[in-house]
Amino acid sequence: MRNAAMILGVIAGVIGMIVGFFGYGFVEFIDQFGEIEGIAEQVDNPALIQTASIAAPLLAIVGGAMAHSRALIAGVLLLVSAVGMYYAFGFGVFTMFPIAFAGVAGLLGLAAGKPDEPRAHF
Repeated sequence: MRNAAMILGVIAGVIGMIVGFFGYGFVEFIDQFGEIEGIAEQVDNPALIQTASIAAPLLAIVGGAMAHSRALIAGVLLLVSAVGMYYAFGFGVFTMFPIAFAGVAGLLGLAAGKPDEPRAHF
C-alpha cells in the first residue's frame, strides 16, 4: 500500500503541477493584459488560485515521497492536496486525475497496515 501511495502521490503532483502552471499563468496573464469581455475574465479569487497552484501539487509530491517511511503523515498531506485542488480548480477534465490519484494515495497511506516505526528525528 505504501508503494502504491508513493507512486500515485508523485504522479498526482506532477499532473497537478501542469494544472497549477496554467492556473497561475492564467491569473498572471489577465493581470498583465486585462480582461476580454466574455472570453477571458479574471477568476473570483486570484490569490486562492495562485496559492493552490503551488501548494496542492507540492503537498502531493511531498506526501508521495514520504509515503514509504511515514505513511500516516503522507496520507494526510495527500488528502489535503486532493481537497485543495478540488476546492481551487473544481472537478473537471484536467483535474480529475490529480484529484483522484491524490485522494486514493491519501486513503492508501492512511490504511497502510503496520504503524510507522519509531525513529529518532536527529
